[in-house]
Amino acid sequence: MATKYSSKINKIRTFALSLIFIGFIVMYGGIFFRSSPILMTIFMILGLLFIIASTVVYFWIGMLSTKTVQVVCPSCGKPTKMLGRVDMCMYCRESLTLDPTLEGKEFDESYNRKSKKDGN
Repeated sequence: MATKYSSKINKIRTFALSLIFIGFIVMYGGIFFRSSPILMTIFMILGLLFIIASTVVYFWIGMLSTKTVQVVCPSCGKPTKMLGRVDMCMYCRESLTLDPTLEGKEFDESYNRKSKKDGN
């Protein structure tokens, strides 16, 4: 079974983008309650909170990406950012690691957890 992995930074950015769309959908949901100003206001504020949450997540991943290790992907030759012990190339999805004990092993995102520190 082939699992589709992506870069951790891209996953977080996708989550933040989905928060924006959820916020807009919730705001548009408020249009159905035009006859009740209180319900419409609640939907508009809820949508705004989703968009503010997206801004916070974008800010957080921006700060986090300044602390990442930038490596050149051996497969495509493009510079990519690594977050954790193992990550994927942002462009070609090649598995990357800086840990010599994990070289040649099957890619598994659980290597970034503390319980899998030994790589077994």
